[in-house]
Amino acid sequence: MPTGAFLGVDVGTSSSKGVLVGPTGEILRTATRAHDVDRPAPGHVEMDAETWWSELRGLAHELTADLAPGAHRRADVPGDLEVAAVGVSGMGPCVLLTDEAGIPLRPAILYGVDTRATAQVARLDAELGRDAILESCGSALSSQAAGPKIAWVREHEPDVYARARRLFMPASYLAFRLTGEYVLDHHSASQCTPLYDPVALGWHPERAEHVAPGLALPPLRWPGDAAGRTREPLAGVPAGTPVITGTIDAWSEAVSVDARHPGDLMLMYGTTMFLVATVPAPLRSPTLWGTVGAFPGTHNLAGGMATSGAVTAWLRDLTGADYPELLAEAADSGPGARGLLMLPYFAGERTPVQDPDARGAVVGLTLAHTRGDLYRAALEATAFGVRHNIETMRDAGATIDRVIAVGGGTQGGLWTQIVSDVTGLPQVVPTRTVGASYGAAALAAGLASPDGRPVDVAAWNPPAAVREPDPSLRALYDERYRLYRDLYPASLDVVHALARHRRPEGAAS
Repeated sequence: MPTGAFLGVDVGTSSSKGVLVGPTGEILRTATRAHDVDRPAPGHVEMDAETWWSELRGLAHELTADLAPGAHRRADVPGDLEVAAVGVSGMGPCVLLTDEAGIPLRPAILYGVDTRATAQVARLDAELGRDAILESCGSALSSQAAGPKIAWVREHEPDVYARARRLFMPASYLAFRLTGEYVLDHHSASQCTPLYDPVALGWHPERAEHVAPGLALPPLRWPGDAAGRTREPLAGVPAGTPVITGTIDAWSEAVSVDARHPGDLMLMYGTTMFLVATVPAPLRSPTLWGTVGAFPGTHNLAGGMATSGAVTAWLRDLTGADYPELLAEAADSGPGARGLLMLPYFAGERTPVQDPDARGAVVGLTLAHTRGDLYRAALEATAFGVRHNIETMRDAGATIDRVIAVGGGTQGGLWTQIVSDVTGLPQVVPTRTVGASYGAAALAAGLASPDGRPVDVAAWNPPAAVREPDPSLRALYDERYRLYRDLYPASLDVVHALARHRRPEGAAS
């Protein structure tokens, strides 16, 4: 019998990543395609969906072409290996509107980094009741919610909306292009506030008609359920290969490190920092996101910062230094960044601030400060944001027993160490930190298993290290965290005034 391999592809904010995984979780090959998002106006962040499909095709070719019948096989994989299932995931919640045939009508509007729909949030809150939305949907409306962005298209681009019939996100669009099936997973749907009912586990017909009239919302499945089978061969992926429904990248990333048990908290170190806490029952918080989980019967309380790795990339590009140089200089700068303090709100802020008009700030600058100090301040700012989210989760009733770190930012160890020092929490760093593409492959492996049960990801991806907090730094970071919390309200009037100058002409306040 052929040895099964699993192809996982994830579409992220700054790149798409693919991984070919062997039958016991070993990583056989990886590949990446870098891309940029479009920012056509302040607060608008978009991407052409055709890029997602093009990059999936390119990744599949790079990772599997030699597995096609008759192809000359490379020596790094067994001779009987073939792709048994395909996993997909992607950033979200995004809003991609298409016609009946699935042809995109405009670029996809991205998740909470796109802040265009503030007026629609306010209007829907007034029409449907902010408290009622929070109670029935698990999350309040914010820049993260997909519903107000659909309303924005309806109001600002009525000709586009008049032709819109289907709603996709990156994972569901890739599944559609592969299989022809129009489906969405329950978790992604639960971030389409206020369109989804997390108690009934289905679309809310009255609210769907109120916010998105005319859209044929997709049938719902769980992320690891089959979307369908590939309609035609793709590189080394045979026609008829099962494809999972897929989900939003952070939840696929949580799958990749087995952060799915009550008390688990996943920290995703990426372009944005994402936090997913698994809780035994639904929790409500006006400044976090309550969602259903990646598996039936699971619940999450989640948070997401608008930037993290995006700020470190900005500093890299601004200074011309590479990451190893900046990390070494940040280590030399030492705890406290020699008196610098940063607010990382360079793209507004999502949880728990929920302020699209928040802005970044660096205070304490002198002529003696270096780029290493700035880089250290950026890493510490992200850690302060993580602590703020964790405290808010606990205030909402979440218990956090185990923190698992994943993503590109775990490499090198300095960033994760700073987060542990600031929060006072150990972090488990797993053996494999590839991320969401690995989680998508793991879900695909469950789909391909004889009994259809999820694979044992804990066995696939055991812990490799634990970052323990340094107790000698607790007093320093407690004091700096207090200043961090004070800085946002102290600068609020100034940054909001500056944000008004950056809005497109005619935009709502």
